[in-house]
Amino acid sequence: MADGDRVAYERLRAAQLSAVRAALEDHVARLDWPRERIERHRTEGLRALLGWARERSPFHADRMGDVDPATATVADLARLPVMTKREAQEEWDAVVTVPGLDRAGAERVLAEQRWFSYTPEGHQVFSSGGSSGVRGVYVWDWEQYVTLACLAWRWQVRADRAAGIGGPARLAVLSAGAPPHASTPLFAVATDAATETVVIPAAAPFDDVCKAVADTGPTALVGYASVIGRLARATLAGRLDIRPARVSTNSEPLTEEDRAAIAAAWGAPVHNLWGSTEIGVQAVGCGQGDGLHVSADEVILERVDAEGRPVGPDEPAERTLATGLAGRTFPFVRYDLGDEVTLLPGPCPCGSAMPRVAAVAGRRDDDFRYGPRLVPAAAFRYVLGTDPLISEYQVHQTADGADVLVVGSPDVPAVGAALVDALRPYGLPDATITVRAVDRIPRHASTGKLSRFVPLK
Repeated sequence: MADGDRVAYERLRAAQLSAVRAALEDHVARLDWPRERIERHRTEGLRALLGWARERSPFHADRMGDVDPATATVADLARLPVMTKREAQEEWDAVVTVPGLDRAGAERVLAEQRWFSYTPEGHQVFSSGGSSGVRGVYVWDWEQYVTLACLAWRWQVRADRAAGIGGPARLAVLSAGAPPHASTPLFAVATDAATETVVIPAAAPFDDVCKAVADTGPTALVGYASVIGRLARATLAGRLDIRPARVSTNSEPLTEEDRAAIAAAWGAPVHNLWGSTEIGVQAVGCGQGDGLHVSADEVILERVDAEGRPVGPDEPAERTLATGLAGRTFPFVRYDLGDEVTLLPGPCPCGSAMPRVAAVAGRRDDDFRYGPRLVPAAAFRYVLGTDPLISEYQVHQTADGADVLVVGSPDVPAVGAALVDALRPYGLPDATITVRAVDRIPRHASTGKLSRFVPLK
């Protein structure tokens, strides 16, 4: 990495972070809008997005049919086809709305950047690790990043103000730490100019992560849920002495065992975030009530059946579609997220009218299929996530069971037997399970994420 690349990036980023802090006041205020105002704002945002996409994106123009952007409502989205990740990547040049920006150029940016960077037009280019089977390349414009950063941080700012928390802060960010993943630019955000921010690569050896966090002495932690859960267990074991006043988790499902460890270690409010590089920030926990508040002013979520038709709030859904209102450069309209969500009824104790969904347990892709039998990831999580002697785990599907890696010192034969019992109700009476204790489970080289469930190829 050339120091000059990083310095040039940081100069522009400083200007963009000032734009984030200026926009935060409006975004924090939105959290107390009445439902009617949220819906009006969302409708106008949808019309703006569809109008722009019709004129600038051949992909979306071909799919829009007789839907009139000037009068469209959320209900009209059901008349449009579902957009898949494979389509988005295969039709990249037809989706993008900026003349002169194409997939080949985006790939050149990714190949040449030695640190995060902006294109001459102010765009940022990211890629995903392809954990879903399709490598993704994404582009955010300047205004989109400002909006997404505000969505990621406004709940924490609101909570800090309500609790009277102020003064100097130290933020430890546990994320990819380097290009091309978007987690570091999105979460390494000082919402106050006096905040010190330290980025710690999540894929580093855990002992190094622990030391870096201890040296930082953070007042707030933000980062991958599995890493923060493991730090909490290290604190409970007496190997780490930190006292964060607030915790924000993202990028991976926050399991009940990790949430319990965080509560026991620090007693800090947890703001869990459900997001994606495509849409940005779909929902964030307020730290008070159950579930996550949908970013309903900037994101439209549709729970749909197998044919893409919306279902009622109390009906089961096959999948969740998302439309990101801030993404004009590369619009995602009725995009299949690969996650399943459940709406939560009633008001939240925090007082916000933003609708809520239950915490997202993970992609349906985490479930394993053995012929006609489906084994949910929860069957493995129940055993592996509740063993206090297991700090981290990874499950590799095999033809008739699974190979399981665990970090820690559990009773390996007992864990294997418990997993066999856990799979029996799902039609696998004699699953072949192997369990191995290892010192470390490698994380994805570019994203730093941990793939807990690896399906059979």
